[in-house]
Amino acid sequence: MSVNAVTHLNFRGDARAALTFYQSVFGGDVVMVTYKDAGNVQDPSEADQVMWGQVAADSGFRVMAYDVPSYMPWNQGENAFFVSLRGETTEEITAYWKRLSDGANVLQPLEPAQWAPLYGMLKDRFGITWVLDVVSQYDAS
Repeated sequence: MSVNAVTHLNFRGDARAALTFYQSVFGGDVVMVTYKDAGNVQDPSEADQVMWGQVAADSGFRVMAYDVPSYMPWNQGENAFFVSLRGETTEEITAYWKRLSDGANVLQPLEPAQWAPLYGMLKDRFGITWVLDVVSQYDAS
């Protein structure tokens, strides 16, 4: 038996754009179900917003997202979570970094670190903080 943890991002009207962007970065398939599709429209102006969405790529990348409806509280917060993306090669992580950094605020440039061949942090155009690194054996001694 196995279980997978998937990052679920909450937006206020930007889920469709975010999922489309993440698919352009990571590839794979994007699926979106609107409130109208699900027959769950509480506010007609939000009928076409995403009630459930996902990007799933062959690489194993998965992210889910939805638009929090206006009748529910929502606050993106400052540091509530980071999405950590760990890859096996510098080429792989560098390619994702280049695509994610389009319109982003770089918090820590992608460069070698004491614990990894490459490490960097950015806040993308949707306000999501991503931590990218190349997996390596860490020796604490």
